[in-house]
Amino acid sequence: MKIIAATGCPTGIAHTFMAKEALEEEAKKQGLTIKVETHGQEGVQNELTATDIAEADGVIIAADKDVHAERFAGKRVINVPVTRGIKDPAALIAAIVNQTAPIMPGASITGEPQQSSEKRPKQSIGHSIYVALMNGVSHMLPIVVAGGVMIAISFMFGIYSADSKSEEFNQFAFYLNSIGGLAMSLMVPILTAYIAEAIAKRPGLIIGFIVGMIAYTNETGFLGGIVGGFLAGYVVLGLQYVLRKLPPALNGLKAIFLYPVLGIFIAGLTMWFLSAPMEAINQGMMSFLAGLQNTNPLILGIVVGMMCAFDMGGQSIKQLM
Repeated sequence: MKIIAATGCPTGIAHTFMAKEALEEEAKKQGLTIKVETHGQEGVQNELTATDIAEADGVIIAADKDVHAERFAGKRVINVPVTRGIKDPAALIAAIVNQTAPIMPGASITGEPQQSSEKRPKQSIGHSIYVALMNGVSHMLPIVVAGGVMIAISFMFGIYSADSKSEEFNQFAFYLNSIGGLAMSLMVPILTAYIAEAIAKRPGLIIGFIVGMIAYTNETGFLGGIVGGFLAGYVVLGLQYVLRKLPPALNGLKAIFLYPVLGIFIAGLTMWFLSAPMEAINQGMMSFLAGLQNTNPLILGIVVGMMCAFDMGGQSIKQLM
C-alpha cells in the first residue's frame, strides 16, 4: 500500500517536520511506503507529483495551513490538525490502511469525476476558518520578523536616531528604520491576501491584496486585515458560484477580468464601509492602552503582553511609546 501525506504548521518550522518524521517512522514500523510533502517557511519540499497522487491508496493531511487539498479529489483523505500527525500517526495511517478514510469529492487527478456514494470528508467550519487564518499568519511572519529586526537595530543608535530633527540622528539608522517600516507596512495586506488565498485560491489572493491595502490605508489594524481576508475569499467563492454556468470558452475571461473586477468592486467597497467601525475599534484599543499608562504597571504589562501574543500590538503599542 502506498500512502502520501502533506504537513504544514503556521510558522513552518517545527511542527511541520515533527509531523513528517512521526508519520514516516510509523509507516516504517508497519512496513508501508509513505511520501510526505512539507509546507515549511522555505516553501514546499519533497513535493508530491501527479504520479504520486494518482498511484496513492490514501492521503493524510496533517496541517494548520492551506496545502492545496483540492488536488487529492477522488482519493481517500483524512484531514486533521498538524498536532494529530505528531501525537497519533498510527491512527491516521490505520484510517488509510483500513479504508475508513472518506473520499474527497470532485474530479480526480485524471480529471474523472468521483462517482462513489461513500461518505465524503467534511472539514469543520471552525477548522477551515483556523486554517485560512493560519495561512495568512504563516506568510506574514517573515515580513514581521524582518521589519521588526531592522527597526530594533536602528534603535541601537539611539531611540530617536531615525528622526532627522533629533540630535541623535544617524543616516544609517534612518535607512534601517525606513526599510523596516516599509516591510511592516506590508503586514496587513499580506495577511489579508493569504487568508483569501486559502479560501478561494489565486483569484482570492488578488482580491485579498487590494482589500488588505484598503484595510491598511484606513488604519483598521490587524483585525481589519483578518476581516478583509475572509471577506475577499468568500466574495470570490460567491462569484465562482454565480458565474459557474458561463460557457467553458469564457473561463479565461472569468479568471483575468470578471473575478478581479467584480471582486474588487464588491469586496473593496464593502471593506471601505467596514473601515469606519474597524478603525473605531482600533482607536478604542489605543485609547484603552493609553489610559493604562498611569495605572498599575503590572496590569499594563499583562495587557500589552497579551496583545503582543495575539499579534494585535503594532499600532496600539506605538501609542504607549
